Amino acid sequence: MAAEKNENIRVVVRIRPENPSELSSGAESVVRPIDDEVLVFDPDVSSESDYWAPSCLKRKARDVRFLFDHVFDEHTQQEEVFRQSTCHVLDGVFGGFNCSVLAYGATGAGKTFTMLGSDGQPGVIFRTMTELYKRIEDVRNEKTCEVTVAYLEVYNETIRDLLRPSGVLPVLQDPQKGVVVSKLSMHKPATAGDLLRMLETGNANRTQHPTDANATSSRSHAVFQVFLQQRARTQGLSANVSTSKLVLVDLAGSERATVTTNRGARFREGANINRSLLALGNCINALAE
Repeated sequence: MAAEKNENIRVVVRIRPENPSELSSGAESVVRPIDDEVLVFDPDVSSESDYWAPSCLKRKARDVRFLFDHVFDEHTQQEEVFRQSTCHVLDGVFGGFNCSVLAYGATGAGKTFTMLGSDGQPGVIFRTMTELYKRIEDVRNEKTCEVTVAYLEVYNETIRDLLRPSGVLPVLQDPQKGVVVSKLSMHKPATAGDLLRMLETGNANRTQHPTDANATSSRSHAVFQVFLQQRARTQGLSANVSTSKLVLVDLAGSERATVTTNRGARFREGANINRSLLALGNCINALAE
């Protein structure tokens, strides 16, 4: 949700820099940002030498342009990505809306770095939660806020708790709450620091295996859920309680088996990843219609 544009769905794209293998092989980027919203795929970069080459040796560039809500180039820092994307989602969460942020892309595209980051460059999830606690502090004289979090992964079509590992968790249909994950542990971090330690614990428990395409490939979808309860201080015990949910998802990367050359367990993981991403795409298409 983007409060400033009154939209329900926003799509932003981030271009990652070339990795060492691509740099050593002399590979060239097939995307080029035109401005903050337009991206060119397979741009036409014909040189003078190409002009004199036989037509049979020339490759016609597609030079296709795509419009997004925002485009981040390969030099964009984590803070700017957060400010221009997820930060606006918190307006909806404090307004009582359920919101979701999903990082989608091929394996090795940089989704986990964007969402989780590193020690020196925290990702979107930590920055979002830091901003959340800052906003709670700003309104503490007007309302009481309670934050509850849960962290799970979807691996090979099964659900596991990342904060309190206990095997596969069942998915149930609750008459009041709808679809719920039974026995998923809920936690109440008091500060952003507590939350960072929970993220580190959950990330350490997440399923990762090296593949030909990515040495630290995430083989599961990581789903971080934040529940926010707000109650006005001036209304006493009878005050209405506003409950909203923010879901931050680091999806496993889509794969082509012919490119990754995965076999055995890695091949089965890739098949399940692609199947779940297809189902997610169908849901998003249905919501966008």
